[in-house]
Amino acid sequence: MMPETFRIALWSVNLGAEARSLEAWLERVQGRALEARAQGARLLLMPEFVSEGFLAWKPDGLAQAGEIAWLASQTPAAIEGLRALVDRHGLSIVAGSMPFADDSGHTNRTYALLADGRTLTYDKLCLTPPEKNPADLNLTAGRRLTVFELEGVRIALLICLDVELPAISMRLALLAPDLILVPSMTQQLSGYHRVYGCAKARAVELMTSVAVCGTVGVAKGNALQETNVSGAALYVPCEPQLGSDGIAASHPPVDGMAGEEPFVIADVPVGVVRRLREGGAEVWPGLWTGDHIEVDFAR
Repeated sequence: MMPETFRIALWSVNLGAEARSLEAWLERVQGRALEARAQGARLLLMPEFVSEGFLAWKPDGLAQAGEIAWLASQTPAAIEGLRALVDRHGLSIVAGSMPFADDSGHTNRTYALLADGRTLTYDKLCLTPPEKNPADLNLTAGRRLTVFELEGVRIALLICLDVELPAISMRLALLAPDLILVPSMTQQLSGYHRVYGCAKARAVELMTSVAVCGTVGVAKGNALQETNVSGAALYVPCEPQLGSDGIAASHPPVDGMAGEEPFVIADVPVGVVRRLREGGAEVWPGLWTGDHIEVDFAR
């Protein structure tokens, strides 16, 4: 049965927060999960490369070139610990993203650890230049979208740059998601505006809701990155029934260097948006491919 609303928690994790072991990190997650659960949230979203905080306890002498492989080696235990939290507290967690090792190298993978017992994965489809660079992160792009239903809500997963791409949006349009979850990591305010601006555009063009959160602060043990900038937001279609401005909830961007850590509880208006999609919107044309358009190269 479709719920009228679906409450989510968006946690823009401060990578510089104290955590000297995986166990301590999991305790921090449990604290936020309990906070979200106490406020009625059914799902907690964490940001892209949330595992970068693990660098606070990396081995002495670990070379920068070996960090991705080491982080990937921590991923199985981190996911096992998160799975236990989900099972204990009945709150689904979309665990941002962590490097994952496979036969082709490493992917940038998010895990949807669902309260009904399922664990689903999604690998970032479009990589940034540093992610593709063999001399830098040297990651491999994913090749599939992940869409699932949870408590009557159809949810799609994207990661950061993925939400900026119209080609992916066109594929999602055929799937009619109720909610798109976008963990992100952006080092500068420009990156924040690219991701969040495009997330809002996706909400309008797909007649759906889009939730975004990103990392802030800098992980102890990270010698290269100077800052991360993000906020947290739930975007909805720009319709009178939803307040007209397309913003259901929003925390302004911060760099986390003063200890800030955006945490937003928001209600996804599933029922209202579905009814708008079925014919109640002001001007939304529905699934509009543009296949009939001819291009005239004027001279």
